[in-house]
Amino acid sequence: MKALLNPDNFHRVIDGKLVELFTLENSNGMVSQIINYGGRIVSLWIPDKNENFEDVVLGYDHLDGYLNTPANLYLGAIIGRYGNRIKKGTFQLNTKKHQLAINNGSNHLHGGLKGFDSVVWSAKQINKQKLELSYLSVDGEENYPGNLKVTVTYILTDENTLSIKYKATTDASTPVNLTNHSYFNLKGAGNGSIADHLLTLHADAYIPTDENSIPLGTIDTVENTPMDFRSPKLIGKDLKANNEQLKIARGYDHTFVFNNKTTIQAKVVEPKSGRTLEVTTNEPGVQFYTGNWVTGSGIGKYNKTYLSQESFCLETQHYPNSPNEKKFPNVILNPDEEYNSFCDYKFGIEQTK
Repeated sequence: MKALLNPDNFHRVIDGKLVELFTLENSNGMVSQIINYGGRIVSLWIPDKNENFEDVVLGYDHLDGYLNTPANLYLGAIIGRYGNRIKKGTFQLNTKKHQLAINNGSNHLHGGLKGFDSVVWSAKQINKQKLELSYLSVDGEENYPGNLKVTVTYILTDENTLSIKYKATTDASTPVNLTNHSYFNLKGAGNGSIADHLLTLHADAYIPTDENSIPLGTIDTVENTPMDFRSPKLIGKDLKANNEQLKIARGYDHTFVFNNKTTIQAKVVEPKSGRTLEVTTNEPGVQFYTGNWVTGSGIGKYNKTYLSQESFCLETQHYPNSPNEKKFPNVILNPDEEYNSFCDYKFGIEQTK
């Protein structure tokens, strides 16, 4: 039984703009609820093999949860201008050095002190399956150059896909790396460990990081490491392995480099429910994160408590610290260009014994 969230719990004026809850529903009964504060996916109801629905994303049933939780976990949010980390918040562009806001140790993370996750987006619900959000990030916001116009569209298709499409233009060259930070548990949010989820990543390589989660500058093979998910593997199989990268991050929190040889770059299966998630994108990589720092996030929806490694993120994106790594794919958007990115989260059923 679907327990949809109450829109009244989210109505509030922030920075002169009204926060609202929007509901998308497809012909199969799949439902997603999204707020325009941070463009956050706050609920996502998916059926299992017995046609029982569960809400599979972490979130709160009241706006206060997103505003007052001590640790900003970016639950379900649009991330920008730059998803992931930039070392010491600095980069050089056209001979000019830029100093961004520092909000993660000595580094810049997910757009800064007030990223796209913490602003109220203009919202237009096109129909019952499509929501369009827009935001103007002004020149100098979090010390980024250029006025950046961003549009993010959520589409809930009749193929049980939640499709996220990003577009952006700028009047001055600027780094852009947009993603969504939803935390999934295919058993249902707050329903226990994700160790028994089966994950496949079509990635022969990953990006190792230092103790501050900044890339070392290399792209390493996954072969003979706990990072190898090229064939279906339980997320928990190597989660506690004696591996320096896993110790640094307290689990998985790494960018995987897609082979770009398949149309589906990632797949997750929860064997008991039969629920599956397939990820397709035009991005070169994905940040696979096992919710290592979720404990302490307060009481979530339906009075459930979210704990460490009881959820996972698959954030499609370019690589961390790319403005400072010439070997990484370009992340600079110029005035004569349009940024276009998409991520499709397709849900299905796999009959398991």
